Amino acid sequence: MFTGIIETLGTIQEIKKEQNNLHITVESAITTELKVDQSVSHNGICLTVVATNNNAYTVTAIDETVQKTNIGNWIVGNQVNLERAMKLGDRLDGHIVQGHVDQVGACIQASETSGSWFYTFEYDASLNNLTIEKGSITINGVSLTVVNSKKNQFSVAIIPYTYEHTNFKEFSIGTKVNLEFDVIGKYVAKLHSNK
Repeated sequence: MFTGIIETLGTIQEIKKEQNNLHITVESAITTELKVDQSVSHNGICLTVVATNNNAYTVTAIDETVQKTNIGNWIVGNQVNLERAMKLGDRLDGHIVQGHVDQVGACIQASETSGSWFYTFEYDASLNNLTIEKGSITINGVSLTVVNSKKNQFSVAIIPYTYEHTNFKEFSIGTKVNLEFDVIGKYVAKLHSNK
């Protein structure tokens, strides 16, 4: 369980393919605090640490993860948003984030607006995911508030701190992102569709 509040950025150091799995080595400032078998969110994807070595650690993504996220597009040198699992008793500064990506979306607008940044994302509405105005959305692991909610797209506004401390600064039109829709909204939508 995560909050969507990014701790730091990591840099992809190595990607090894083994059958349908990807072994990804990440260098980060939090590596020395990590332990094998610990869960870490990488651009919103919950992955388990399988090895650590000095300032780098390795995680493994299985085929299911590769097929349902943008992880297959990662290359050496990419920066990824990192968050360790939430501790019970801590403040929930973002919203409840599971680290289970629902689908990949695409950035269709990215612009600076006098001190903040505005992004619009499009997604496949046939998968029955939805957003609501002022509801929560997780983009590459970042907890954000939805503005301009439509059937297959939504927008978010980013403050300078979020822009500087996440990989949003690398987004442009066409960038593929991991989307996790609000878990409470997913349960409500499922209950409503069963009527």
